[in-house]
Amino acid sequence: MRFGLFIPQGWRLDLVGIDPSAQWDVMRNLATAADSGPWESLWVYDHFHTVPEPTEEATHEAWTLMSAFAASTSRIRLGQMCTAMAYRNPAYLAKVAATVDLISAGRVEMGIGAGWYEHEWRAYGYGFPAAGDRLRALDEGVQIFKQAWETGSATFDGKYYQVDGARVWPKPLQDGGIPLWIAGGGEKVTLKIAAKYADYTNFDGTPDGFARKSELLKQHCAAVGRDFDAIVRSSNYNVAIGSTEAEVQDRLNQLQDRLTKYVGAEKADAALNAFRGLPGVGTPEQIVENLSALKAKGLGYGIFYFPEAAYDRSGIELFEREVIPALS
Repeated sequence: MRFGLFIPQGWRLDLVGIDPSAQWDVMRNLATAADSGPWESLWVYDHFHTVPEPTEEATHEAWTLMSAFAASTSRIRLGQMCTAMAYRNPAYLAKVAATVDLISAGRVEMGIGAGWYEHEWRAYGYGFPAAGDRLRALDEGVQIFKQAWETGSATFDGKYYQVDGARVWPKPLQDGGIPLWIAGGGEKVTLKIAAKYADYTNFDGTPDGFARKSELLKQHCAAVGRDFDAIVRSSNYNVAIGSTEAEVQDRLNQLQDRLTKYVGAEKADAALNAFRGLPGVGTPEQIVENLSALKAKGLGYGIFYFPEAAYDRSGIELFEREVIPALS
């Protein structure tokens, strides 16, 4: 099993209380620590407004961070989970990603999806098309990526995107272009797009959800003539880890207290539902047991989020010592 680490960028209210002038130092220091540690990749989210509700707290832009991390790390791979296709013209985004790949000496991953956060879509003037339109636009954009990275130029006349000889030179350093992670578990469309184009998928990481999405992906692969085993399946996991169950609960309580100050008790409590009872929460032994069962179902890659990372690295360090070695 392979391991990625989310770097806090503010989106999940995980830089609150840190002066904006110090936030890049916090992010960079975590990235360089991950670069020298056991992690294969680091990740950020592609969002503009905080969750679980928009606030005036920081949310740093994903591809700006990609470039900064490219220049300040040397080994670790760099991803976004996941870039929203409609936030940037796909030919332009192909160019941005190719440049970051050059800066990083060939370490970029492209996590891409249809996007979902309606508030920021409308706030930034993107409207909010129906899900079917967003997914069809995703399909067209991925085709533009692949053409641009493989040939250095893209010409495409679609319903949503039109480009005419858009040049992407130099091409990415990675042979065949930047690896594509198609994120989302939409059963009829998203997984079909993944079957056609993805090097990696990223969907539901619960045992039952992962098994169902995997089976549907397998069916889509058969329908389009793609080798199912050629696609690495990944999931994201929120982590609350402690040496004892009491320590785990203490981490959850601290998170709830922090969120309550900014979004109120009801939304803070609801946000904790993304942790309670899920595979990344528990003692090291419990988390290893949970992830081992998922690994047996075909989970090849986990990307892990530690909500306290900007303030306290002890959870990350415990995970590095006792979880990663048991599963790598």
